[in-house]
Amino acid sequence: MLEYLLAQISKWAIPALFFFFLLTGMLRRVPVYEAFVRGAAEGFQTAVKIIPYMIAMFVAIKVFRVSGGMDLVSGFLAPLLNFFGIPAEVLPLAMMRPLSGSSALGIATELIKTYGPDSFIGRLASVMQGSTDTTFFIITIYFGSVGIRHYRHALALGLFADLVSFMSSVYICHRLFG
Repeated sequence: MLEYLLAQISKWAIPALFFFFLLTGMLRRVPVYEAFVRGAAEGFQTAVKIIPYMIAMFVAIKVFRVSGGMDLVSGFLAPLLNFFGIPAEVLPLAMMRPLSGSSALGIATELIKTYGPDSFIGRLASVMQGSTDTTFFIITIYFGSVGIRHYRHALALGLFADLVSFMSSVYICHRLFG
């Protein structure tokens, strides 16, 4: 019975919210359709405005991966990571996650396929994927959409948060999964 109720709530939640917003707008005498069209036009202008930022970010990511930069950094840091009990295999995920969510998901998927979902590396990749964020993508989209040009402090703080999340993921996985 509870499952059926939850399924019905899930099924009708979005249409109910949509109807609620339409009804509230009409009761407040807001021209709902015109407001929607204005909002859609502003959203389209924002999307066009951020396209150059997104292209620059995607090109930089592709150049970094194709040029071998990621492999070079991974190979250089592997001894240090092993000393701290961090599998070197997850370093590409840690490096890619702040840049691109889809690339990071691809790397995490490959790690899970290669080592298994119940392996330490598979679990660590899953925890890292869920606890870190795409810092450069967020800065590109949000800051680019409103025209913020001076973002170095936000970038430094975002990368620091990614580092803390990465280290926390390693610590938690070692504590929980040995």
